[in-house]
Amino acid sequence: MRELFVWYRVDERRADAARAAVESMQRSLAREILGLQARLLVRRDADRQTWMETYARVQSSLTGHDGIDADAEAMIAAAALPLGGFIEGDRHVEAFDVAPAR
Repeated sequence: MRELFVWYRVDERRADAARAAVESMQRSLAREILGLQARLLVRRDADRQTWMETYARVQSSLTGHDGIDADAEAMIAAAALPLGGFIEGDRHVEAFDVAPAR
């Protein structure tokens, strides 16, 4: 199963507005992508914050998917375009496969 991790920095002064925008985006994506589980993690530094969005997709007979596929990743990227005004630098996107249990 493939999961997506997206990290970036947000200026402390814009954090409240940025958080509202990210949470709204994630709620919208959860309605559009069946089985999507989205979270926002925050690390507070001196004058800015580092944020991590995580995206997973549970497999079920309804979704027919196992993880974040290319279509879901493209939808997430498109939905995030309006966030550019809140972000310092780039959004860094990384994908990982869940290690199978031994």
